[in-house]
Amino acid sequence: MPDDAVAASRAAAEEESAFSHPSVDPDATRPYGGHPDQVIDFYAPRGVSGPGGPAPLVVVLHGGAWRAAYDRRHITPFAGFLARRGFAVANVEYRRGGATPAQGGEAGPVAGRWPDTFDDVAAALDALPALVREALPQADPRRMVLTGHSAGGHLALWAAARHVLPAGAPWRTDGPAPLRGVVALAPIADFAVAGKLEVCGNAALQLLGGEEKFAERRPYADPALLLPTGIATTLVQGRTDLVVPQPVAEAYADAAAKAGEVVGLTLLEDVGHFPLIDPAADACAVVAEEIVQLAW
Repeated sequence: MPDDAVAASRAAAEEESAFSHPSVDPDATRPYGGHPDQVIDFYAPRGVSGPGGPAPLVVVLHGGAWRAAYDRRHITPFAGFLARRGFAVANVEYRRGGATPAQGGEAGPVAGRWPDTFDDVAAALDALPALVREALPQADPRRMVLTGHSAGGHLALWAAARHVLPAGAPWRTDGPAPLRGVVALAPIADFAVAGKLEVCGNAALQLLGGEEKFAERRPYADPALLLPTGIATTLVQGRTDLVVPQPVAEAYADAAAKAGEVVGLTLLEDVGHFPLIDPAADACAVVAEEIVQLAW
């Protein structure tokens, strides 16, 4: 079998494994806005991840190329996995491209909504401290780590960089978010490199509204242009990832270095895109350990 066929077969098996787990129901769900997709699922800690006391809070942003076909349900096994490791978990939903089932429409192929996707992530993070106090008193929001997979990895990096957005950006904050750090999993972290590689069918281009709007909106949306953040950041990347290839993460790490910031880049051998969120995969345990290093 040719090498490309072997790689594609392995990637398909990894995806099948990641999506084979049943959904894990949350302990509570709270809205952060009036739209059906503006909700956060909360998972109480099931184990012990550190020296005791209130559990660190891990905020999860799911991937799926910002497209409506992929909602937060596919990452609930990962959220449950983190809860069993002793973390409190907040799994954030947000508006994505196309008509969502909640709107009675079919899932469209377009990636993301401008500015709705960004509006939602910003609003969710702003609402989170109050919602955590109400829905998840076991959590310590002062020890908060932001993580996300693929397109969610992009959103995690972006959310941590709101204080360095261009002046006048509606999502800009006065100072850094109160985060212990960010663990971005195979993130779409550099839109220029992602475009050259046509990552996820050029989803980043769609997210920003197409070619006519891309250059205008990219300074407000591309994490590689929003540096340095001053927030501890680690990228976890599979070397055999065919969905979001390794050069995308490397480009972000290089951009951070040029901006005077050190970003951790953990490269995993013989690992593709989906084992990072697959509780059955060793790579998922590596991700949990990276979160532990920041949370405690």
